[in-house]
Amino acid sequence: MKQFNGRSWKAYVIYLVTCLALFYGAIFLWPVVPGIPNVPDGGAYKVKIAPQSGLAAISQQLSTQGINSHPLIFQLAARAIFVGGKLKPGTYLLASRASLANILQQIARGDRVRESMAIIPGMNIWQLRAQMDAHPALTHQTKGMSSKELLQALNLSYSGDEGLFYPDTYIFDPDDSDISIFKRASQAMQKQLTLAWEQKEAATPLKTPYELLILASIVEKETGRSGDRSLVAAVFINRLNLNMLLQTDPTVIYGIGPQFDGNLRKTDLRKDSPYNTYMHKGLPPTPIAMPSKESLQAVIHPAKSDAIYFVARGDGSSHFSKTLKEHENAVDQFQRKRGTPSKTKSQ
Repeated sequence: MKQFNGRSWKAYVIYLVTCLALFYGAIFLWPVVPGIPNVPDGGAYKVKIAPQSGLAAISQQLSTQGINSHPLIFQLAARAIFVGGKLKPGTYLLASRASLANILQQIARGDRVRESMAIIPGMNIWQLRAQMDAHPALTHQTKGMSSKELLQALNLSYSGDEGLFYPDTYIFDPDDSDISIFKRASQAMQKQLTLAWEQKEAATPLKTPYELLILASIVEKETGRSGDRSLVAAVFINRLNLNMLLQTDPTVIYGIGPQFDGNLRKTDLRKDSPYNTYMHKGLPPTPIAMPSKESLQAVIHPAKSDAIYFVARGDGSSHFSKTLKEHENAVDQFQRKRGTPSKTKSQ
Protein backbone atom coordinates (compact mmCIF):
# COMPACT_ATOMS: atom_id res chain seq x y z
CA MET A 1 0.00 0.00 0.00
CA LYS A 2 1.36 3.33 -1.07
CA GLN A 3 2.13 5.68 1.81
CA PHE A 4 1.80 9.45 1.71
CA ASN A 5 5.00 11.25 2.55
CA GLY A 6 5.15 14.76 3.92
CA ARG A 7 5.33 16.30 0.47
CA SER A 8 2.28 14.30 -0.69
CA TRP A 9 0.21 15.37 2.31
CA LYS A 10 1.17 18.98 1.75
CA ALA A 11 0.18 18.77 -1.90
CA TYR A 12 -3.13 17.12 -0.91
CA VAL A 13 -3.91 19.86 1.61
CA ILE A 14 -3.05 22.58 -0.89
CA TYR A 15 -5.24 20.88 -3.48
CA LEU A 16 -8.13 20.59 -1.03
CA VAL A 17 -7.84 24.18 0.15
CA THR A 18 -7.66 25.36 -3.46
CA CYS A 19 -10.80 23.40 -4.37
CA LEU A 20 -12.69 24.76 -1.36
CA ALA A 21 -11.52 28.30 -2.12
CA LEU A 22 -12.67 27.95 -5.70
CA PHE A 23 -16.01 26.44 -4.61
CA TYR A 24 -16.76 29.08 -1.99
CA GLY A 25 -15.45 31.82 -4.27
CA ALA A 26 -17.79 30.62 -7.00
CA ILE A 27 -20.91 30.48 -4.82
CA PHE A 28 -20.19 33.90 -3.29
CA LEU A 29 -18.95 35.70 -6.39
CA TRP A 30 -20.27 34.00 -9.52
CA PRO A 31 -23.62 35.54 -10.63
CA VAL A 32 -26.46 33.04 -11.09
CA VAL A 33 -29.40 35.45 -11.36
CA PRO A 34 -29.97 36.69 -14.92
CA GLY A 35 -29.91 40.39 -15.69
CA ILE A 36 -33.13 41.96 -16.97
CA PRO A 37 -32.71 43.17 -20.57
CA ASN A 38 -33.04 46.90 -21.21
CA VAL A 39 -32.91 47.73 -17.49
CA PRO A 40 -29.79 49.76 -16.63
CA ASP A 41 -29.26 48.37 -13.13
CA GLY A 42 -30.47 44.92 -14.04
CA GLY A 43 -33.70 45.24 -12.04
CA ALA A 44 -35.02 42.41 -9.87
CA TYR A 45 -35.71 38.83 -10.90
CA LYS A 46 -38.94 37.30 -9.59
CA VAL A 47 -39.07 33.65 -8.53
CA LYS A 48 -41.55 31.62 -6.51
CA ILE A 49 -40.96 28.68 -4.19
CA ALA A 50 -43.95 26.46 -3.55
CA PRO A 51 -45.07 25.72 0.03
CA GLN A 52 -43.69 22.61 1.75
CA SER A 53 -40.77 22.31 -0.67
CA GLY A 54 -37.60 20.54 0.41
CA LEU A 55 -34.11 21.47 -0.68
CA ALA A 56 -34.14 19.24 -3.76
CA ALA A 57 -37.53 20.58 -4.88
CA ILE A 58 -36.42 24.19 -4.34
CA SER A 59 -33.25 23.66 -6.38
CA GLN A 60 -35.30 22.23 -9.24
CA GLN A 61 -37.94 24.98 -9.08
CA LEU A 62 -35.36 27.76 -9.24
CA SER A 63 -33.51 26.04 -12.07
CA THR A 64 -36.68 25.88 -14.16
CA GLN A 65 -37.34 29.57 -13.36
CA GLY A 66 -34.03 30.65 -14.86
CA ILE A 67 -31.50 30.57 -12.01
CA ASN A 68 -28.19 29.59 -13.59
CA SER A 69 -27.18 26.87 -11.16
CA HIS A 70 -27.33 23.12 -11.54
CA PRO A 71 -29.71 21.65 -8.90
CA LEU A 72 -26.90 19.52 -7.45
CA ILE A 73 -24.57 22.53 -7.12
CA PHE A 74 -27.45 24.48 -5.53
CA GLN A 75 -27.94 21.78 -2.90
CA LEU A 76 -24.23 21.47 -2.16
CA ALA A 77 -23.93 25.25 -1.79
CA ALA A 78 -26.93 25.42 0.56
CA ARG A 79 -25.37 22.80 2.81
CA ALA A 80 -21.94 24.40 2.56
CA ILE A 81 -23.22 27.68 4.04
CA PHE A 82 -25.50 25.83 6.54
CA VAL A 83 -28.91 26.96 5.18
CA GLY A 84 -30.06 23.70 3.61
CA GLY A 85 -32.89 23.25 6.10
CA LYS A 86 -33.78 26.93 6.48
CA LEU A 87 -35.08 27.85 3.02
CA LYS A 88 -38.59 29.30 3.13
CA PRO A 89 -41.35 29.23 0.51
CA GLY A 90 -42.77 32.38 -1.04
CA THR A 91 -42.21 34.89 -3.82
CA TYR A 92 -38.78 36.52 -3.98
CA LEU A 93 -37.32 39.45 -5.86
CA LEU A 94 -33.68 38.51 -6.41
CA ALA A 95 -31.11 41.15 -7.26
CA SER A 96 -29.92 40.96 -10.84
CA ARG A 97 -26.66 39.05 -11.19
CA ALA A 98 -26.72 38.03 -7.52
CA SER A 99 -24.51 35.12 -6.48
CA LEU A 100 -25.78 31.74 -5.35
CA ALA A 101 -24.75 32.47 -1.76
CA ASN A 102 -26.61 35.80 -1.85
CA ILE A 103 -29.89 34.28 -2.96
CA LEU A 104 -29.57 31.32 -0.57
CA GLN A 105 -29.09 33.71 2.35
CA GLN A 106 -32.05 35.82 1.20
CA ILE A 107 -34.33 32.78 0.93
CA ALA A 108 -33.14 31.49 4.30
CA ARG A 109 -34.04 34.85 5.88
CA GLY A 110 -37.46 34.70 4.29
CA ASP A 111 -36.88 38.11 2.74
CA ARG A 112 -39.74 37.69 0.30
CA VAL A 113 -42.44 39.75 -1.36
CA ARG A 114 -45.54 40.24 0.79
CA GLU A 115 -48.90 41.70 -0.13
CA SER A 116 -51.65 43.05 2.12
CA MET A 117 -55.35 43.77 2.13
CA ALA A 118 -57.22 45.74 4.78
CA ILE A 119 -60.79 45.09 5.89
CA ILE A 120 -61.95 48.40 7.35
CA PRO A 121 -64.39 48.50 10.30
CA GLY A 122 -67.82 49.42 8.98
CA MET A 123 -67.15 48.03 5.50
CA ASN A 124 -70.10 46.03 4.15
CA ILE A 125 -69.96 42.78 2.22
CA TRP A 126 -70.49 44.41 -1.19
CA GLN A 127 -67.53 46.70 -0.62
CA LEU A 128 -65.38 43.85 0.69
CA ARG A 129 -66.10 41.54 -2.20
CA ALA A 130 -65.47 44.29 -4.74
CA GLN A 131 -62.13 45.06 -3.07
CA MET A 132 -61.22 41.38 -2.98
CA ASP A 133 -62.15 40.90 -6.65
CA ALA A 134 -60.04 43.90 -7.66
CA HIS A 135 -56.88 42.99 -5.75
CA PRO A 136 -54.20 42.29 -8.39
CA ALA A 137 -52.05 40.02 -6.20
CA LEU A 138 -54.77 37.49 -5.34
CA THR A 139 -55.90 34.39 -7.19
CA HIS A 140 -59.64 34.97 -7.57
CA GLN A 141 -61.53 31.80 -6.68
CA THR A 142 -64.61 33.48 -5.18
CA LYS A 143 -65.29 35.97 -7.97
CA GLY A 144 -68.84 35.43 -9.18
CA MET A 145 -69.78 33.20 -6.25
CA SER A 146 -73.14 33.82 -4.63
CA SER A 147 -73.32 34.49 -0.90
CA LYS A 148 -74.56 30.95 -0.37
CA GLU A 149 -71.67 29.48 -2.38
CA LEU A 150 -69.14 31.57 -0.45
CA LEU A 151 -70.56 30.41 2.87
CA GLN A 152 -70.43 26.79 1.71
CA ALA A 153 -66.81 27.20 0.62
CA LEU A 154 -66.00 28.54 4.11
CA ASN A 155 -68.07 25.88 5.93
CA LEU A 156 -70.17 28.59 7.58
CA SER A 157 -73.84 28.07 8.39
CA TYR A 158 -75.33 31.56 8.44
CA SER A 159 -78.24 33.07 6.55
CA GLY A 160 -75.93 35.57 4.86
CA ASP A 161 -72.28 36.55 4.57
CA GLU A 162 -72.58 40.09 5.94
CA GLY A 163 -70.59 40.98 9.06
CA LEU A 164 -68.68 37.69 9.24
CA PHE A 165 -65.18 38.98 8.41
CA TYR A 166 -63.00 40.59 11.04
CA PRO A 167 -61.59 44.04 10.22
CA ASP A 168 -57.81 43.84 10.11
CA THR A 169 -54.87 44.02 7.71
CA TYR A 170 -54.16 40.61 6.21
CA ILE A 171 -50.65 39.87 4.93
CA PHE A 172 -50.24 37.22 2.24
CA ASP A 173 -47.94 35.94 -0.47
CA PRO A 174 -48.59 37.00 -4.06
CA ASP A 175 -50.99 34.66 -5.89
CA ASP A 176 -52.54 33.38 -2.67
CA SER A 177 -56.25 32.61 -3.11
CA ASP A 178 -58.90 35.08 -2.04
CA ILE A 179 -60.68 32.23 -0.27
CA SER A 180 -57.72 31.99 2.13
CA ILE A 181 -58.20 35.65 3.14
CA PHE A 182 -61.94 35.15 3.61
CA LYS A 183 -61.21 32.07 5.74
CA ARG A 184 -58.68 33.85 7.94
CA ALA A 185 -61.00 36.83 8.39
CA SER A 186 -64.03 34.67 9.23
CA GLN A 187 -62.04 32.61 11.73
CA ALA A 188 -60.77 35.81 13.36
CA MET A 189 -64.33 37.14 13.65
CA GLN A 190 -65.58 33.88 15.16
CA LYS A 191 -62.79 34.04 17.72
CA GLN A 192 -63.60 37.63 18.72
CA LEU A 193 -67.33 36.89 18.78
CA THR A 194 -66.83 33.85 21.01
CA LEU A 195 -64.58 35.77 23.41
CA ALA A 196 -67.10 38.61 23.63
CA TRP A 197 -70.09 36.30 24.11
CA GLU A 198 -68.36 34.55 27.00
CA GLN A 199 -68.32 37.92 28.81
CA LYS A 200 -72.04 38.66 28.37
CA GLU A 201 -74.16 39.72 31.32
CA ALA A 202 -77.14 37.60 32.31
CA ALA A 203 -79.53 40.53 31.83
CA THR A 204 -78.67 41.13 28.17
CA PRO A 205 -81.65 40.99 25.78
CA LEU A 206 -79.40 39.37 23.16
CA LYS A 207 -80.09 35.66 22.77
CA THR A 208 -77.27 34.47 20.51
CA PRO A 209 -73.75 35.45 19.44
CA TYR A 210 -75.22 36.28 16.02
CA GLU A 211 -77.52 38.88 17.61
CA LEU A 212 -74.43 40.34 19.26
CA LEU A 213 -72.80 40.55 15.83
CA ILE A 214 -75.89 42.28 14.39
CA LEU A 215 -76.08 44.91 17.11
CA ALA A 216 -72.32 45.50 17.06
CA SER A 217 -72.55 46.21 13.32
CA ILE A 218 -75.22 48.86 14.00
CA VAL A 219 -73.07 50.47 16.69
CA GLU A 220 -70.15 50.45 14.25
CA LYS A 221 -72.15 52.36 11.66
CA GLU A 222 -73.71 54.78 14.14
CA THR A 223 -70.48 56.21 15.52
CA GLY A 224 -66.80 56.29 14.77
CA ARG A 225 -66.04 57.95 18.09
CA SER A 226 -64.57 55.42 20.51
CA GLY A 227 -65.82 57.25 23.58
CA ASP A 228 -69.44 57.07 22.37
CA ARG A 229 -69.59 53.39 21.43
CA SER A 230 -70.69 52.06 24.81
CA LEU A 231 -73.27 54.86 25.16
CA VAL A 232 -74.72 54.16 21.72
CA ALA A 233 -74.81 50.46 22.61
CA ALA A 234 -76.62 51.31 25.85
CA VAL A 235 -79.33 53.21 23.95
CA PHE A 236 -80.04 50.22 21.72
CA ILE A 237 -79.89 47.74 24.61
CA ASN A 238 -82.32 49.93 26.57
CA ARG A 239 -84.65 50.13 23.58
CA LEU A 240 -84.62 46.35 23.12
CA ASN A 241 -85.40 45.91 26.83
CA LEU A 242 -88.29 48.38 26.54
CA ASN A 243 -89.59 46.75 23.33
CA MET A 244 -89.09 50.04 21.47
CA LEU A 245 -88.25 50.46 17.83
CA LEU A 246 -84.50 50.88 17.28
CA GLN A 247 -85.09 53.61 14.65
CA THR A 248 -81.59 53.63 13.24
CA ASP A 249 -80.83 55.08 9.81
CA PRO A 250 -77.91 52.75 8.92
CA THR A 251 -80.20 49.71 8.86
CA VAL A 252 -82.60 51.46 6.46
CA ILE A 253 -79.66 52.47 4.25
CA TYR A 254 -78.42 48.88 4.23
CA GLY A 255 -81.87 47.71 3.19
CA ILE A 256 -81.76 50.05 0.18
CA GLY A 257 -78.60 48.29 -0.92
CA PRO A 258 -75.64 49.30 -3.09
CA GLN A 259 -77.84 51.65 -5.10
CA PHE A 260 -78.13 54.04 -2.12
CA ASP A 261 -77.15 57.49 -3.43
CA GLY A 262 -76.06 59.01 -0.11
CA ASN A 263 -79.32 60.86 0.52
CA LEU A 264 -81.74 59.20 2.96
CA ARG A 265 -85.26 60.51 2.28
CA LYS A 266 -88.46 60.41 4.35
CA THR A 267 -89.95 58.13 1.70
CA ASP A 268 -87.16 55.64 2.42
CA LEU A 269 -88.19 55.54 6.07
CA ARG A 270 -91.76 54.65 5.00
CA LYS A 271 -90.76 51.76 2.73
CA ASP A 272 -91.32 48.36 4.26
CA SER A 273 -88.14 46.29 4.53
CA PRO A 274 -86.80 43.77 7.06
CA TYR A 275 -84.06 46.34 7.68
CA ASN A 276 -86.44 49.26 8.33
CA THR A 277 -86.11 49.60 12.08
CA TYR A 278 -88.56 52.52 12.01
CA MET A 279 -91.26 49.99 11.10
CA HIS A 280 -90.12 46.69 12.63
CA LYS A 281 -89.21 46.10 16.26
CA GLY A 282 -86.11 44.23 17.27
CA LEU A 283 -82.93 43.62 15.36
CA PRO A 284 -82.69 43.39 11.57
CA PRO A 285 -82.22 39.88 10.17
CA THR A 286 -78.45 40.16 9.56
CA PRO A 287 -75.53 42.43 10.41
CA ILE A 288 -75.19 45.52 8.24
CA ALA A 289 -71.36 45.82 8.24
CA MET A 290 -68.14 44.34 9.61
CA PRO A 291 -67.94 45.43 13.26
CA SER A 292 -64.68 46.08 15.05
CA LYS A 293 -63.60 44.43 18.29
CA GLU A 294 -64.40 47.74 20.03
CA SER A 295 -68.01 47.61 18.86
CA LEU A 296 -68.40 44.00 19.97
CA GLN A 297 -67.06 44.91 23.38
CA ALA A 298 -69.28 47.99 23.58
CA VAL A 299 -72.38 45.85 23.09
CA ILE A 300 -71.26 43.28 25.67
CA HIS A 301 -70.25 46.04 28.11
CA PRO A 302 -72.67 48.92 27.44
CA ALA A 303 -72.43 52.08 29.49
CA LYS A 304 -74.50 52.30 32.65
CA SER A 305 -77.03 54.70 31.19
CA ASP A 306 -80.81 55.19 31.07
CA ALA A 307 -80.59 57.06 27.76
CA ILE A 308 -82.96 55.95 25.01
CA TYR A 309 -82.24 58.77 22.53
CA PHE A 310 -79.19 60.31 20.93
CA VAL A 311 -78.52 62.96 18.33
CA ALA A 312 -75.35 63.86 16.45
CA ARG A 313 -73.72 67.11 17.60
CA GLY A 314 -72.04 67.68 14.27
CA ASP A 315 -68.47 67.19 15.50
CA GLY A 316 -68.50 63.39 15.40
CA SER A 317 -69.87 63.03 18.93
CA SER A 318 -73.47 62.53 20.09
CA HIS A 319 -75.76 63.94 22.78
CA PHE A 320 -77.64 61.31 24.81
CA SER A 321 -81.05 61.88 26.40
CA LYS A 322 -83.30 60.00 28.80
CA THR A 323 -86.57 61.71 27.88
CA LEU A 324 -88.25 62.71 24.64
CA LYS A 325 -88.44 66.36 25.72
CA GLU A 326 -84.70 66.49 26.46
CA HIS A 327 -84.04 64.81 23.14
CA GLU A 328 -86.16 67.29 21.17
CA ASN A 329 -84.33 70.18 22.83
CA ALA A 330 -81.03 68.58 21.81
CA VAL A 331 -82.24 68.19 18.23
CA ASP A 332 -83.17 71.90 18.19
CA GLN A 333 -79.79 72.85 19.60
CA PHE A 334 -77.54 70.68 17.49
CA GLN A 335 -79.36 70.21 14.20
CA ARG A 336 -82.59 72.05 13.44
CA LYS A 337 -81.17 75.53 14.08
CA ARG A 338 -78.24 74.73 11.82
CA GLY A 339 -80.50 73.41 9.12
CA THR A 340 -78.76 70.02 9.00
CA PRO A 341 -80.64 66.74 8.58
CA SER A 342 -81.24 65.17 11.97
CA LYS A 343 -79.71 61.83 12.83
CA THR A 344 -81.70 60.87 15.89
CA LYS A 345 -83.29 58.06 17.77
CA SER A 346 -86.86 58.95 18.72
CA GLN A 347 -90.22 57.32 19.22
